[in-house]
Amino acid sequence: MTDFELPRNLVEDFEDEAPDSARRAWLAGLEGLVAELVATWSLAEVGRPFQPGGASAWVAPVRTTDGRDAVLKVGWTHDEALHEADGLRFWAGDGTVRLYASRAEGATTALLLERCRPGTPLGEAEQPERQDVVVSEVLRRLWREPPGDMLFRPLTQMCDAWASEFEDDAAEADDLPDPGIIRAGMELLRGLPRTAQRNVVLGTDLHAGNILAAEREPWLVIDPKPYVGDPAYDPVQYMLNNPGRLMTDSDGFIGGIADLAGVDRERLAQWVFARCVSESIRSRPLREVAEKLAAVT
Repeated sequence: MTDFELPRNLVEDFEDEAPDSARRAWLAGLEGLVAELVATWSLAEVGRPFQPGGASAWVAPVRTTDGRDAVLKVGWTHDEALHEADGLRFWAGDGTVRLYASRAEGATTALLLERCRPGTPLGEAEQPERQDVVVSEVLRRLWREPPGDMLFRPLTQMCDAWASEFEDDAAEADDLPDPGIIRAGMELLRGLPRTAQRNVVLGTDLHAGNILAAEREPWLVIDPKPYVGDPAYDPVQYMLNNPGRLMTDSDGFIGGIADLAGVDRERLAQWVFARCVSESIRSRPLREVAEKLAAVT
């Protein structure tokens, strides 16, 4: 294995933690965790981690003893990604990367994954209109009836948590949107998942950076965060990552994605508004989108 290196985003995300925090302790022991997994999964080669990387995991290209290229992902276990491995098993490589092995122990979740080559993110490889098509096509493949044991959590759980978090933050914030916008956004954030006519397994964090060019298929999804709920929710993260398009042509963007993904336009618009409100304290652009959408409804 090469000299151990940490992804920049991982280091930066942990910098604000107290020196004696559990997350800092996990980061300090990460080299040992990686070495243990290399031995457990008989990895012959380990490359440098992808840079700048993600905020909660060490991810690097590896090769198994039988010569297969793969990716090793060693992450700090966090709530939203709790069922990533379960989701990848459920989809079994149909639209997503394949899962070769996984281990969850204490604060660590480790995955051995199919490697995408060339691995170019969709957002870097295609123009926006083509991205819309690919995202919508991939989502429609992911939307399946949940397994009988209901392994995945309901979308209501995540939305309720976000609404509560927003309300706590709003109680201490000085600069907020209009109270009417906040009230409408929070009502939708809590209410929409409870009025869905169809509930399917969702990716929930699908955006143009989490879809990679590959050889087995043109595009494969990485980093799913599966929940069960309204399919009209699922294009929203991709759209929130494009606030400029939402500002300049919200009707066209929302309507186009709704038609491509086969979801109701009004519900998708309501989801976009609700999520923009929930992000309005942290993101000025999304606050402006929420205000624009509120003004035209």
